[in-house]
Amino acid sequence: MTTTSLAVLVPLLPFLGAAAGLLFGRTAPGFVRPFAILPTLAALALAVAVAAEQGGGAAIDAATELTPTGSVPIELALHIDGFAALVAVLVGVVATCVQIYSTGYLRDDPRYASYAALVSLFTSAMLLVVYSGDLIVLLVGWEVMGICSYFLVGHYWETPEARAASIKAFLVTKLGDVPFLIGLFVLAGDTGSFRITRILGAVAHGGLDHPTLIALLLLAGVAGKSAQFPLHTWLPDAMAGPTPVSALIHAATMVAAGVYFIARLLPVFEASQAAMVVLAVMAAVTMAGSGLAALAQDDIKRVLAYSTIGQLGYMTGALAVGDRGAAVFHLLSHGAFKALLFLAAGAVIHAAGTNSLAAMSRMGHLRDRVPDAYWTMTVALLALAAIPPFSGFFSKETVLGAAEHVVTGHTEHAPGAAGWIVLVAGLVTALLTAAYTTRLWLLAFRGHGTEAPDHGRQPLTMTVVLWVLAVPSLALGGLAYRLLPDWFDGLSLAPALTTSVLGTGVALVGGLLTYAAWRHTTARAARVPLGAVAAHPEGDAGLVEAEAIATHTPAYGDIAHAPDPADPGRLLLGPLHRHAAGGFHLDAVYHALFVRPVQAGASLVRFLDREVVDTYVRGAGALPSWLGAAVRRAQTGNVQTYVSALLAGTVVLAVAAVLVATGA
Repeated sequence: MTTTSLAVLVPLLPFLGAAAGLLFGRTAPGFVRPFAILPTLAALALAVAVAAEQGGGAAIDAATELTPTGSVPIELALHIDGFAALVAVLVGVVATCVQIYSTGYLRDDPRYASYAALVSLFTSAMLLVVYSGDLIVLLVGWEVMGICSYFLVGHYWETPEARAASIKAFLVTKLGDVPFLIGLFVLAGDTGSFRITRILGAVAHGGLDHPTLIALLLLAGVAGKSAQFPLHTWLPDAMAGPTPVSALIHAATMVAAGVYFIARLLPVFEASQAAMVVLAVMAAVTMAGSGLAALAQDDIKRVLAYSTIGQLGYMTGALAVGDRGAAVFHLLSHGAFKALLFLAAGAVIHAAGTNSLAAMSRMGHLRDRVPDAYWTMTVALLALAAIPPFSGFFSKETVLGAAEHVVTGHTEHAPGAAGWIVLVAGLVTALLTAAYTTRLWLLAFRGHGTEAPDHGRQPLTMTVVLWVLAVPSLALGGLAYRLLPDWFDGLSLAPALTTSVLGTGVALVGGLLTYAAWRHTTARAARVPLGAVAAHPEGDAGLVEAEAIATHTPAYGDIAHAPDPADPGRLLLGPLHRHAAGGFHLDAVYHALFVRPVQAGASLVRFLDREVVDTYVRGAGALPSWLGAAVRRAQTGNVQTYVSALLAGTVVLAVAAVLVATGA
């Protein structure tokens, strides 16, 4: 079988598994798990075979015209270079792990069959995006992922949080998809093709007439799909879905699609210096803002969600300085340790038997309860904090090194301003990342919250997956930068000395400061009466109440719901904590700018429809009714009345005729 045939099967197999799961999930429940796992596992094996055949060398290209259009052709095309081959393997690994993990995590869920089918469809759509060589076909996978995220985030549709989160995710991403679609058509109009290879060839020969407009339109779609400022607000709320879905979205699908798209078409963005600076600013604001927000969250999954937003900011920052190899390298390593983080968090939640334990202020005594989650999550947190020799260190330092090359003038792929913006923001975010990862670890595993009831031993499928993902989280970075440079445009992936020292140094400072703050707040909490903490943890009960609402935590009428007085984030952020906990009130801004005007417009339309349009309609119906009533009154049924009226009419007509004749 040819490599092209194998590549076609990679997205096709999960699609067939999804179709089979939806068709036979209820009639043959015993086949649900095989339909979920085996096609995805087979797709992973084929993706590995395609990657081995591609080998980091020349891209594999194949195409056939999908349908005649009379103008710009639409082709069913494959374009598999080193980036595509490796990202497809990542998608296959994470999706397979999520499907296996879900068999234990959702074993008692009555809607598991539809859930597993949608996960397979999600995987198929992302693989289509990765391998596609035509932008219209890529757009199909792009939009299928959007609808899959809507259904999966809203899996627990009985809860208002899940319903609201699914709608928000769909609407916010669609807000970016509208200009994205326009940008695709403008790009095709300038280059005469939707085919990626032809577009890149046209760009190389100066074939873009509107480079800045195209780049900015496309960036809107990327910001929505990859949760970048200012369209990132949907991702933290999407934590209302099942935890394995969060792992899939954050590690290998959906949010990775935007970063991968820019990496595919980076020369299009490099054609506009202004667009590169905008991309750098977007990345910088995303990185720093998400780091501050993560440091203030109480829900463990929301911390990880803001973490994903920040790490995606590193990837877009690498693209802003013209190094797609660094961006995809960090995408790969991040996919491994972020999937592990979410699945380990799911193990913690599963052990308690309730999602309420996601609040870190209520966690306690978990190290001995879930040892597998404890050790594997520790590995993943060290990778996230970019502590050597874990994988995140190598990939994050590659991003910082790429920014340094622009600053020092070693590359001209991006303006110097973009390099400075990404480098400074990257170092600040490295400090914040180490701070919130240390805080998460301390509160989750060394906190003093209430101990939840023990719900038994973790299913083996969940535990095995954690240890499988711990391996690349520990070793992927160190192996990749030595073995895979040919897959990344031939550029070195080795960390630079200057940025390695700076990045590791600020990370250690962030971790140590957080630990010191935790020790200080723990000692202070030990001296404060428990009731006083519940009612007045920082001298302002109203402030705490507002923070509880902003961070989606329950009001604390009892001490079990109170925020942990030993939370170092409160001490480190000070008065900024309230704003960071609420995502800097961006949702409130959107509500004022978009939701209220739309609601006001809808109210006006409803008023006009009811009071104006309906009035005319009712009037048009009333007039014939009145005429009919008048005519009906004349129909008395009395023959004498009819004869009298006839005679009177005859007299009137006769008189009229005489008058006319006399006048004539």
